[in-house]
Amino acid sequence: MTPEELRAARDRTVPDVVADGLRVLFCGINPSLTTGATGHHFAHPGNRFWPVLHRSGFTPRLLSPTAQTELLRYGLGITNVVARATARADELSAEEFREGGRILAAKVERLRPEWLAVVGVTAYRTAFGMRTARIGPQDHTVGGARVWALPNPSGLNAHWTTPTMAEEYGRLRAAVEHGDPTTA
Repeated sequence: MTPEELRAARDRTVPDVVADGLRVLFCGINPSLTTGATGHHFAHPGNRFWPVLHRSGFTPRLLSPTAQTELLRYGLGITNVVARATARADELSAEEFREGGRILAAKVERLRPEWLAVVGVTAYRTAFGMRTARIGPQDHTVGGARVWALPNPSGLNAHWTTPTMAEEYGRLRAAVEHGDPTTA
């Protein structure tokens, strides 16, 4: 991908991968420029979303970003808190996150997933005014769905390794299968 293609992707939006009644709707912070250029979620080569999703047991094989629509057959989907592509999430304003939270809540209410999994606890805190939220299951719902805050799989997140992220995503998977986050 050329620098010109990446620059042209700034502020693009990428269609959601969604359906009614999903088991889990994964919600990224916002699309990267690579995602904006390719039209595939979590497409940046350093992003660990796809390996973590597989290692945690959500998918039977490692999917590539180009296979994102296969998630639907597993009852999984993808959206974002903020729709526009940027090079880094810190280019987004707090107001964009809050407005994205309002839009996301309406989307979740319409689609009715069992779980909303927000991939990035800081984005979740800002979008929904939950300043003390931590990684894991949350005490409130969004649009009627239970909420789990997950670590951000971006390669820029040095606090979490692929194995430790897969463990946390696996806790969510266990809660989805058992219907109770305390059993995860």
